[in-house]
Amino acid sequence: MKPQPLPQASASLLCLFLLTACVDDSSQTRVDLGTTMAEREFEWNIPAHYPLPLVPADNPVSEAKFQLGRRLFYDKRLSGNQTTACASCHLQPLAFTDGLAHAKGSTGMIHPRSSQALVNVAYNASVNWGNPSTVTLEQQAAVPLFAEFPVELGINDANQDEVLARFQTDAHYVLWFNEVFPNQTNPITFENIIKALATFGRGLNSFNSAYDRYERGETFAISEAAKRGMNLFFDERTECFHCHDGFNFSLSTYDRSQLVADKIFFNNGLYNINGTGAYPEGGQGIFEITGKPEDMGRFRPPTLRNIALTAPYMHDGSLASLEQVVRHYAAGGRNISSGAYAGDGRSNPYKSAFVRQFEITESEIQDLVAFLNTLTDESFITNPRFADPWKP
Repeated sequence: MKPQPLPQASASLLCLFLLTACVDDSSQTRVDLGTTMAEREFEWNIPAHYPLPLVPADNPVSEAKFQLGRRLFYDKRLSGNQTTACASCHLQPLAFTDGLAHAKGSTGMIHPRSSQALVNVAYNASVNWGNPSTVTLEQQAAVPLFAEFPVELGINDANQDEVLARFQTDAHYVLWFNEVFPNQTNPITFENIIKALATFGRGLNSFNSAYDRYERGETFAISEAAKRGMNLFFDERTECFHCHDGFNFSLSTYDRSQLVADKIFFNNGLYNINGTGAYPEGGQGIFEITGKPEDMGRFRPPTLRNIALTAPYMHDGSLASLEQVVRHYAAGGRNISSGAYAGDGRSNPYKSAFVRQFEITESEIQDLVAFLNTLTDESFITNPRFADPWKP
């Protein structure tokens, strides 16, 4: 079977299209993406009292498409050199992150940022650490496939036909793609691969933690220390909830009940190189997109669901533990006294007003950590529905 070329030229052009389509110039609202109200019949793993995420009209969810995306997610043949799968940097036992400070691509290139956990990503108002233009999972899926700086899966103009041929000559994939995209003559294309991967990501939802059971009325689902920590988390003294609020523990949440999405990004005082407000190159937040000085160091607040599984923390994995994270915020930022990144993040001129010093005792730190541990959903990290389908 002859490999199908990418529609309208190269992979890089497709990537550019996916990164820029359907986005307005505002940093606060998403334009109408042409979405459909998803039905409950799909196995969302979302409680009935929570709103469903929006789904693009041109990529409706189905079980067959979810399972195709799952197979592709775990298939190393989707990388240029067949050494790396999406799952290589997104491990289910670690809430679909990799436990590293910096992700490593298929060619060995190190990413300047940490792999994001894939937890409830269908709800994200923006889906990168720091790019307000990437607002759908379809746009995001193109990035690891075709990115060159850094290389992730390493598909490029030179090998794209070869990569597609691996699937076009596989009788199982021919069957699966034809089932999911029945009205297409040659359905094994990168566009459809992206749609399937996005659908798998859209189904990775987690709402069965000890905290959730406590909220449903199981009084003893969490410890007394965790209850004290929960009160601290939602207290004005610590300000935690201002950035990590709502059912997804992130202000950067968008669902079918909202008319517009606030694309929220915060500078949390992690760096202040030489007292200029600067962050290290490759980790400068949405400043890398907008070029606005006030956007230096501003990143999307991730969900805190399953946060105990996703160390190390921050966009660059520079904090090793939840205790260090709590101490960072209690100090109002991080002071780096020496080295290339020396500077007092507590005085960063672009730091969010929510990140301010507060008094906290050692026992209260442990209480806060105990509460964050209650956000772990064991059923999510052991659910066979999300596991590697290629393993016995």
